[in-house]
Amino acid sequence: MSVISKAGSGFAILAASALVLSGCAAAEEPVAEETTEEETTEEESAPTDELSLKIGTALPVTGTLAFLGPPEEAGVALAQKDINEAGAGVSLEVVFGDSGDLDNKAYETEIPRLLNEDVSAIVGAASSGVSLQFIDQVTKEAGVLMMSPANTSTAFSDYDDDDLYWRTAPADFLQGEALGTLLAQDGHETASMIVLNDSYGTTLRDEATKAFEAAGGEILATPSVNQGDTNLTSQISEALAGDPDALVVILFDETKTAVPEIVAEGFPGENLYFTDGNLSNYSEDFEAGLITGAKGTLPGPTDAAQEFKDAADAVWVEMGNPSLFDADVWAYSTESYDATVLIALAALAAGSTESADMAGKLQEVSGGSGDGETCTSFAECADIINGGGVADYDGYSGPVTFGDNGDPTQATVGIYQFGDDNTYSPIDEVSNF
Repeated sequence: MSVISKAGSGFAILAASALVLSGCAAAEEPVAEETTEEETTEEESAPTDELSLKIGTALPVTGTLAFLGPPEEAGVALAQKDINEAGAGVSLEVVFGDSGDLDNKAYETEIPRLLNEDVSAIVGAASSGVSLQFIDQVTKEAGVLMMSPANTSTAFSDYDDDDLYWRTAPADFLQGEALGTLLAQDGHETASMIVLNDSYGTTLRDEATKAFEAAGGEILATPSVNQGDTNLTSQISEALAGDPDALVVILFDETKTAVPEIVAEGFPGENLYFTDGNLSNYSEDFEAGLITGAKGTLPGPTDAAQEFKDAADAVWVEMGNPSLFDADVWAYSTESYDATVLIALAALAAGSTESADMAGKLQEVSGGSGDGETCTSFAECADIINGGGVADYDGYSGPVTFGDNGDPTQATVGIYQFGDDNTYSPIDEVSNF
C-alpha cells in the first residue's frame, strides 16, 4: 500500500480503530426496597415524551447516479431501524423519494411530494448539480432542513441557505487535492480531463488542476460533457490530442460510453482515473481487463465495517430489494446512515422536530461545539442526551464534526484500483483535518 504524501499538503494516513459497544443485561430478579445507582441513572435518562419525526429522501432511484441509490437508501433504512429499536425518545418515519438527475428531472415532482408530506428534513440529493436545483425550494421557501450524504461541490460551503443545508460528505477541496496529488505521485507529468459540465465536475477539475500543477504537472485539455450526452467522440479526441500521460474521467453514466472509445483509440486503460461519481462495478459493462490498473477516488473511509454492510443488506432485502452484495457498491451508504442518525439526535437534543430547532443542534451533536461526550450509535448518544449531557456522535463514515457552515471539518478520501474483472478495491486513503 503506497502512501500519498506531499510536503505541506496536510495529508496523513488515517488509521481506523474498531469500536466495540457492550450492553448491560437486566437483572433477573427485581429489587424491592433499594435502587442501585446504575438503575437510577437509566430511569432518569429515559425520555418522557416521544418525538414523532418524519423525514424524506431525495436520492437517485433513477438517472445516471442510480447505482448509488440502493446503498444510500439502505443506509437510511438501517438508521431508521436502529433509531426506532432504541426506544430512546424519537420515533422515525421515512418517506422515500427519487431525486433523478438533471436529464429526467424527477426532483421536479418528487420534492413537492415530499414537502406535501410535511417532512421535517430531506436526506439528499446525491448529485451536487441536482441539489442546487431544489435547495432554495427546500430551505428558503419551505424552511425545511436538508442534509446530503454525497454532495461534494464547494458551491455549498458558503451558500445562503438560512443555515438549513448540511452534508456528511466533504467538499471537493479534499478529493480534488487527493486526485491531483495522486496523478503526480504516480509519476505522470501531463494529464487531460473529460469533465461533466456542472458544479461537481468543474469543482473537481479546478481543485485537481491546482494540486497537479503545484506538483509540477501540466494539464493539457479539459473538454466538457453535458449530462446525458451519448456522442463523446469530439471530447475524447480533444483530450487525447496532446498525448497525455494520464486521463481523468469525471463523468457519471456517460463513463460507459467514453471509456471503451478511449481505450479503442490506443490509450492504456491503466492510466485512466475515476472519481466518486463513476467509481462503480463495470464487470458487466466492459470487456475483462479493459481498465486493469485504473484508479479512482471516493470520499469516506475505505474500510466500511462488515457489520454495517451485513445489517444494511439485511434491511434492504427485507424491503424486497436485491442484495447489495450483488453489485457490491457501498458508496455514500455510511454517510446516508450518519445523516439520518444526526438528524434524529438533533431532534432529541432540541426536544423538537421543527427544522430550525434541529438545525440549531446539529453542530453540537456532531461534536462541532467541542464539549460533547463521544458516542458511536444512536442509542448510546440518546442515553447521554436524555441524561442531560451533550453527545458527540462519531459514525460509520467518520467523526463528521460539522463546522459553522454545515460542512464536515474532518474527512477522508479513499484511493481505489480496478482489477481484471473491472471491479475496484481499496489501496490507500488520505485524510485532511
